[in-house]
Amino acid sequence: MDPFTKARSAADRLIAGLGSAPVVMGILNVTPDSFSDGGRFVAAEAALAHADALVAAGAGVIDIGAESTRPGFTPVDEAEEWARLEPVLAPLLARAAAPVSVDTTKAAVARSAALLGAAMINDVSGLRADPAMADVAAESGAALVVMHHCAEVDSTRDIVADMFGFFDETLDMAKKAGVAREKIVLDPGVGFGKSLRQNLQAIDACGALHQEYGLPVLIGASRKRFIGDLTGAPVADRLAGTLSAHLRAFSRGATVFRVHDVAEHVGALKIWSEIERA
Repeated sequence: MDPFTKARSAADRLIAGLGSAPVVMGILNVTPDSFSDGGRFVAAEAALAHADALVAAGAGVIDIGAESTRPGFTPVDEAEEWARLEPVLAPLLARAAAPVSVDTTKAAVARSAALLGAAMINDVSGLRADPAMADVAAESGAALVVMHHCAEVDSTRDIVADMFGFFDETLDMAKKAGVAREKIVLDPGVGFGKSLRQNLQAIDACGALHQEYGLPVLIGASRKRFIGDLTGAPVADRLAGTLSAHLRAFSRGATVFRVHDVAEHVGALKIWSEIERA
């Protein structure tokens, strides 16, 4: 029997639904140091309660991460990441309330999660951190989010051209490993090695990415620093800026929205969609 049957089936259902309506991905950080909610959901009981709340608010996917990716984060090894993740992931998948995405750059962690039934691997390194990640995605049949990032900020960089070059390489890596192209989702990587202007350009480039590659685009600008830079709002007060950024991305072709505030996004995207249909 295929040990990845659950992951493969969940991934197929998830990918099939991405084209019909926008999907809100609720963020579940089981980390002590994430920039917005670090430490709040470290305990398994608190994490599961929050996951239930995200689903009740309308999340179509739960994205769980056990290692922070904020600027200046402290890396953890594979054993520590899995020790944080597994006590929440196993019961979360058993509930089967929504597909689960695992936010990791480590192939072994991704494989273990897929064996439990995780539908998606969300790799912020875009297959660069662990050379085995593409093989795991191919073997498991899980959906795969690949994110553009830059090692350091260079305000002279043509960020859209850089994204095209990056994704050309990433998709070639995935193809060589046998990853099904239709299971790949692109993320322009807001906040990852980009200047303020480049973050804005990355949001606006969702349409260009979708047009170029014909793949779903995920946007994750929730509560990020560029919003504070523009508005002066602290992390907890960046909902208005987040909604503005995500609605712009939606208008440009993004269909998956990785967010902290699920209910507000579900409502905003519904109203936008109804106006479009009218």
